[in-house]
Amino acid sequence: MAQDLAAPLNQKQRILLLDVLRGIALLGILFMNSMAQSQSHFFYDRLDLREPLSNANFYAWAGEMFLFEGTMRGMFSILFGAGALLLLGRLIKTKKGLEPADIYYRRLLWLLLFGLLNAFVFLWPGDILYPYALCGLVLFPFRNLSVKAFLWIALAFLAIGTYRENSDLFHKKEIIAKGLAAESLQAKKAKLTDEQTKDLGTYTGFKEKNSKEGIAKEVKEEEKTMQSQNYLTIFRHLLPVNMMLESTIFYKAYWYDIFVCFFLGMALFKSGYLLGKKRSGVYALVAILGIGGGIALNYYYLRLQYRLGFDVIQLTQQLKVSYYEIRRVLQTMGNLSLLILLYKMIPFRKILNVFAPVGQMAFTNYLAQSIITAIIFLGFGLYGKLQRFEVYYIVGAIWVFQIVFSHIWLRYFRFGPFEWLWRSLTYWHKQPMKKQAVTQESEEEQEQVALLA
Repeated sequence: MAQDLAAPLNQKQRILLLDVLRGIALLGILFMNSMAQSQSHFFYDRLDLREPLSNANFYAWAGEMFLFEGTMRGMFSILFGAGALLLLGRLIKTKKGLEPADIYYRRLLWLLLFGLLNAFVFLWPGDILYPYALCGLVLFPFRNLSVKAFLWIALAFLAIGTYRENSDLFHKKEIIAKGLAAESLQAKKAKLTDEQTKDLGTYTGFKEKNSKEGIAKEVKEEEKTMQSQNYLTIFRHLLPVNMMLESTIFYKAYWYDIFVCFFLGMALFKSGYLLGKKRSGVYALVAILGIGGGIALNYYYLRLQYRLGFDVIQLTQQLKVSYYEIRRVLQTMGNLSLLILLYKMIPFRKILNVFAPVGQMAFTNYLAQSIITAIIFLGFGLYGKLQRFEVYYIVGAIWVFQIVFSHIWLRYFRFGPFEWLWRSLTYWHKQPMKKQAVTQESEEEQEQVALLA
């Protein structure tokens, strides 16, 4: 009986599994992104102190932060890395000379432009297409490495990320410590040295920016702009934000965060782990260790954050060490393994296949999420006006819409609208869109279309 419930996956089921995982990750990304699309970024990972901190708002915050923060994006990044390896493998088998590299890099350069469109035109500063494209440009020379080499590279980037986040934490601790020391001397009427005066000024600026009063002031100004329902006003407000995110912030945080999952995804795909080829017990063990370990690590940080009333200064002082990247990888692997394990079980497979069309149209659905949320929260002026839990009503409605729309669309068309455009631009000619136009296509070619669209 157990054998029947966890039967090996055939080739078609493996392709559906990747689409299912991508679809769930995409809907999960909306679940998290909505917290920044509907209100100030300050409240992405903390509660809005102007709202009740208990009941529905608390459970909404605790659920998303404990279980999903960073993990849906991590899963999506893993699948992107796996997809890059899959695409290159297929191109090298079917194309000659430099054509595989030509197609691969042209595809990513178009993705980069779509990312700019998403951030600057669709008004979503949290776009991931642009950084994905930049990091994806690096992957080509690594395509032939072994599983072990991919894992070592992922581990190296994880170490870099952990070092960088702790370096930033202890730098802030130093600013606070030196500032408090200078402040104490000043209170005693002692004369400050030039260095101590500089330390006090740095601390004062940091304190003003991160104090509850400073945050409240910035949030109020931001909400006034974002509720204006004026596209040009919002565009001008977000312009420097987008420029900073796609330059300074990308250098400070995004690149290693993305590379960890890209190379991990390449390892998981090449080993067959991502295709459900390992024993069910392996997935069960990784799911238990990953989810359990991630929640355990998360508990200390979130409990401290909530107990301190989301006070940045106190949190920085009391936090002993930062382990965001480690926690994120653990929980991402745990969630991913749990989904693969469930998919290997026939009753759950039938349910999970509902998400496959969403994943097959992931590019269209991702860009559509930015457009839809911009219309709802910015176009209708709802930005900052909904409580945290109320935002999930809108998220749920978008989920239903995208699931239904994806199923209907793919009955008649080979690609989603944006997939079709991206593919046509990549290959420099218009791709056949309607399914009846390619009735002679072999099953293997259709599978390739589904994977690489």
